[in-house]
Order: sequence, then structure tokens, then C-alpha cells
Amino acid sequence: MVARQALALASGGLRRGLAFKVGIPAMGILMGLLMIVGMLAGIGGGPSAVAAGCSKPGSPGNDGPSGNGQTGDTTGGASKKLREEQIENAKIIDGVAKDGKLPGKATLIALMTGLAESQLSNINYGDRDSLGIFQQRPTSGWGTREQITDPKYAAHMFLFGGDSGDPPGLEDVAWESMSLNDAAQKVQRSGFPDAYGPKEAQARSIAKEAGIDLERSGENHPDQPGRKGGTNGGSNGGNKDGENPDKKKPEGCNTSGSNNPGKPGEPFHDGKANWPDKVKNRRSTEDAIKWAKAEADSHRADWYQKCLAFTSIAYGWNSSGTPYAIDHYKDVMPKEMRHDGDRNPPPGALMFWDTHHRAGHVAIYVGDGKVASNDIVTPGEISIVPATDIESKWGAEYLGWSPPYYPKGG
Repeated sequence: MVARQALALASGGLRRGLAFKVGIPAMGILMGLLMIVGMLAGIGGGPSAVAAGCSKPGSPGNDGPSGNGQTGDTTGGASKKLREEQIENAKIIDGVAKDGKLPGKATLIALMTGLAESQLSNINYGDRDSLGIFQQRPTSGWGTREQITDPKYAAHMFLFGGDSGDPPGLEDVAWESMSLNDAAQKVQRSGFPDAYGPKEAQARSIAKEAGIDLERSGENHPDQPGRKGGTNGGSNGGNKDGENPDKKKPEGCNTSGSNNPGKPGEPFHDGKANWPDKVKNRRSTEDAIKWAKAEADSHRADWYQKCLAFTSIAYGWNSSGTPYAIDHYKDVMPKEMRHDGDRNPPPGALMFWDTHHRAGHVAIYVGDGKVASNDIVTPGEISIVPATDIESKWGAEYLGWSPPYYPKGG
């Protein structure tokens, strides 16, 4: 799973929690816990990034060397120290590939995977028990904690898998007939199946700086999937078919609504609407949009599975007060504020989708057919993308829009 961005929710949150144990009065502990509960209440999005629906899934474009779809910054936004670590790890990975007589393409796939999973950094945290460059899990058979955090060992496991083919590595699948993204996903089985392709330009930039020949040929090529006779088990949360076990395909999409809705995939257009008098936020609509765009420009990976929290914080709240985005639309939002299926939201509106998972998804409409959404391009980051991407890339079903109303906001 692409899990580094879950730090704020998991590892970081736990470390902050531990800090309360030392030298803090009982009242302070209680206040801290209440604040944490409030923050968690605002988290929406859940596993929304692995949504399934009626629209044909698409794939994101290449992020570019800077990881944001633009050219220029070939460091991918990495600090000098991180860039040095990325280059060193890239050399280790390529060395393992060379020793195994794999071509440069295998190194490229491994670099793209490491960038998506950990920024190609040997981190000692992640989602659940995931660790290291490739966010491999001890409980899924990838090795011990000490082994997984050894870059050479981790690279060998990614490329060659376990001795019995379980968990499977790149050599165990017909990766040469797949796209770079799909080859990486076949090994990782991430909840973000399109996360790897956008890292190609960054990976090539690092490889060039590291002196790695990505065009070299190799001798060790797989003939067919699972050639070691593995079971295709043991990975980052997927089932034996490489799919997310929570994935649910609806029988059909219902796009009926009260405001003359368009069809899935049709573009969104700016509408005009004044918010009801009781819609009062701590930040104006104009300032909320500016803040959301600035957050996208920052490329901070703070918003992994936090769509509802992101929208409420954009409007100046500390939390939304609602656990799930879909509940905020269907249960919390007054009926007269729900514009079911309407594809003409005014800038600043909240747009909601049914991802066919518990949480659903929400994003801020910023105008010109675009939204500020978390996780759609890079897990954890905010990106400004066409609103139709939520349908085409995640296959989600558009529900409608509402004013930015947070009656339970705190």
C-alpha cells in the first residue's frame, strides 16, 4: 500500500500521543485526547482512493520530474539530504537488479515504486506494519523488520520475491508485457493502483544523476506469471488476484437528481448561487479557494484519506465534526442544500461522490470545471484536477454539491 502519507494519521499521531504521558497534568491529557477525537471526527475519504464504479477507470498523467505534472525541478521537491539518500538507494536497487541479470527497465519500475511508497527513503514507519523503501510488511511474509529496512534485502524481495514465490516479486509476474505502473502494482497490490506511473519522470531523473543505465538489456526474463509456482499471496493488503479485497462493483449508477443532472463524464461548469444565511465559516469562500490552491502548490503529503477534514480546514475549522464524507452529504447536510446530480456547482461548493466504500469522497470546487482533491494524483497530496477525474480515475458516482456548511464543525 502507498502508506507513507498515512504518517499524520498513524505514526505521527501515536508519537504525539505518547508525549502526553510525561509531565502533563490529568486535565491536559484529557484536553489532548478530546482534540485528537475532534480531529479524527473530521477525517473523511476512508479508502476512497480505491473506488469502483460505472465509469471506465482512467490513469493519471505523468507527474513530471517535480512530481506535480510540471517540468523544471528535477529534484521532485526533495531536500538535498533526501535527494542524496534517493540516489544512494537507487544505486543499491540497481546493483541488486544487475546481480540478478535483470534489465534496466526492472530498475526503473523499482525506482518508481520506491518513490510512490516512501519517496525512495528507507523509512521505519508506514501503514500498519509497513516499513522501508517499498513499504513491505513483516506480517505478509516480506521478512523481519530488520531485513525489510535493509535496502539491499528490500530491493531483492521486490525484484525476486520469496524463495517459494510467495510473496511474489517482479520476476514472478509477466512484467515485461505490462505497463510500468501495472508491473509495480502487480507486486505491491496497493490500494492506490495508479500511484506508480506518475513517478516515471522522477525515477528517470534520479537514475540519470546516479549514473544508472535504464536502457541496458538483461538475461533474466519471466516467461509467464508465477513462474516460480507461487501462490500470489502475501502482499500489501490485496487478495490472491491482486485486487483490493474491499473493492465492490455496483450493478448500475443512478444519476437521478433534483437539479437536471448531467451524465457521468460530462464536464462541470460554474454555477451561481448565494450561500444560505446559516452557512457561516471562519474563512471566506474566496480565501478558502486560495488556501486550497496554496496547499496544492505546497505538495505536502498531509491529507492521506482526509478529504472531509481537508475541506473543513480550508474553510477555517479544526474539524468537520462528521466521520464520513458521504454522511456529511446525506445525513448532516439539510435537504434544501443538497443539489443532487447538478453539474453546475458554484466555486467554493463541496462536491460529493459515492465511491462504493463506506466513507465516500468530497472535494472543493475551485471553478473552471476543477476541484481541489486529496489523493487523486499523489496519495496524501492535494491536487487541482478536472472534477471529472473522480469519475474517470476512481470510477466514483457523483452525488451532487452543497454549500460549505459544517453545522458540527469545531
